[in-house]
Amino acid sequence: MKGHGAHGLHLDAAVRADAKKRLASVRGHVEGILRMLEDDGVYCVDVLKQLKAVEGALDRVGALVLKSHLTHHVATAAGRGDEARMVDELMELLKYR
Repeated sequence: MKGHGAHGLHLDAAVRADAKKRLASVRGHVEGILRMLEDDGVYCVDVLKQLKAVEGALDRVGALVLKSHLTHHVATAAGRGDEARMVDELMELLKYR
C-alpha cells in the first residue's frame, strides 16, 4: 500500500470500532465458509448465502471508509489545490466497485 503522508486514514472512534466489529464478523463468516467447503454434505446455496453475507459486510465497511475519505480528503481538495489527484484517485477506485 502506498502512503499519502498527511492524507492518512481519518476515522472517528465510533466508525473505526464499527468497521473493526464488522471485519471481525467477516473473519468469522469466512472461517465458517472454509469449514463448509470441507463438508460434502453442505448445500451449495448455503455456501452462496454465506458468501453474499460476507460481500455485504465488506461493502458496508467500504462505505464507511469511503464516506470518511470523501469528508476528510475529497471535500477539502480545493483548499489544498489537489483536486486533479483526488479525481484520479476516485476514478481508479471506481474501477473496483
